[in-house]
Amino acid sequence: MKSMPEISSDLSPFEVKDCLIERAKSKHESMMLNAGRGNPDFVATLPRYAFLRLYEFALLEAERSFSHLYGGFGGLPDPSGVVGRFDEFVHSRHGEQGIHFLQAATSYASSHLGIQAEDFLHEMVEAILGCSYPNPPRILPCIESILREFIIQEIKKGERSHKDFEVFATEGGTAAMTYVFRSLVSNGLLNKGDTIALATPIFSPYLEIPALPEYQFNVVEIESTQENDWQITEEALLKLENPAIKLFCVVNPANPTSVCMNQKTLSTLAELVEKKRPDLMILTDDVYGTFTEAFHSLFAVCPRNTLCVYSFSKYYGATGWRLGTICLTQENIFDQKLGELPEKTVKALNRRYSSLTREPEQLNFMERLVADSRDVALNHTAGLSTPQQVQMVLFALSSLLDQGDVYKQSSSSLSDLNP
Repeated sequence: MKSMPEISSDLSPFEVKDCLIERAKSKHESMMLNAGRGNPDFVATLPRYAFLRLYEFALLEAERSFSHLYGGFGGLPDPSGVVGRFDEFVHSRHGEQGIHFLQAATSYASSHLGIQAEDFLHEMVEAILGCSYPNPPRILPCIESILREFIIQEIKKGERSHKDFEVFATEGGTAAMTYVFRSLVSNGLLNKGDTIALATPIFSPYLEIPALPEYQFNVVEIESTQENDWQITEEALLKLENPAIKLFCVVNPANPTSVCMNQKTLSTLAELVEKKRPDLMILTDDVYGTFTEAFHSLFAVCPRNTLCVYSFSKYYGATGWRLGTICLTQENIFDQKLGELPEKTVKALNRRYSSLTREPEQLNFMERLVADSRDVALNHTAGLSTPQQVQMVLFALSSLLDQGDVYKQSSSSLSDLNP
């Protein structure tokens, strides 16, 4: 294995990643946890126990109706009295894994977010049973409030000046990427052959998507180098002044280098966007952001221009659950650009979304993302499955309730993420 100073620029991004992993292994005589480009070799157990206990309670709620019938019938859960029945349930199972967590989660939703316990429990019970279509399709309301708080804590690092942002629950970060590119093109914000920029080295699908026949984007690389501590060079950042570049895609912390943007890089980029490229659309993929305190997202420093993708797959060992999010502020460049489209394009888009509303031109970009995820015609059945949304919010709550950052500290060796 090459030592870090000997890692040369002729290595591919994934060879660099392998060298970094080998270096991490050499520093730990015990088992090294790995959340790299493959599948994590660990799982977060507490929110999974909570899922099991909540499912058991939900089944008891369903069995309150039709219990006289044979064949395992249950009815839709009734919100009236659910708080009292939940208190009895957790009391009867005191000491079981996940029970105290559910109590704390219900209390947190009420005391910190103002969500009534009855509303929270009824939404969670109905969602975990999977007995109704997601409604609203974008995300369930109580779950969105909690995920928004999670994003503020873990991705925006407490930045609340732009706390009014919407969350779209998706089938992992993979689906989120797919939806974003599809909607950008479907709505004329990107067109075949347009120029986009990629912060390289980068997760390989971001290199492969632009080359697809339906996109054929011209790609400009915004390079970070080992000599610059894997930060984007000032010379590379200047490329973004080119008005032909419509979209800038970033993975932060980077994959495969595992280095997050430092404050200098973020500040320089934010200043460039504010003063020279207020029209620049940014897509930041922050899947590894939860691993390091040094991380700061472009979603926090350039909120108006940035669409943020986050996945729960890596940090919680949940790739098989397919849990991801797309976040976008209420006031954003994507909606502004929709309002600047030529009349011919607007008329075509009005026809595209005419089945949803009599005023399709009023649909914002996030609403179009949700509709496009089901080819518009199936918008009424759009949305991430509700049991998946429950597991996602339980993962988020496990971090929100972990005031001592015990999980984060225990998983500090998951990666070699550097400031």
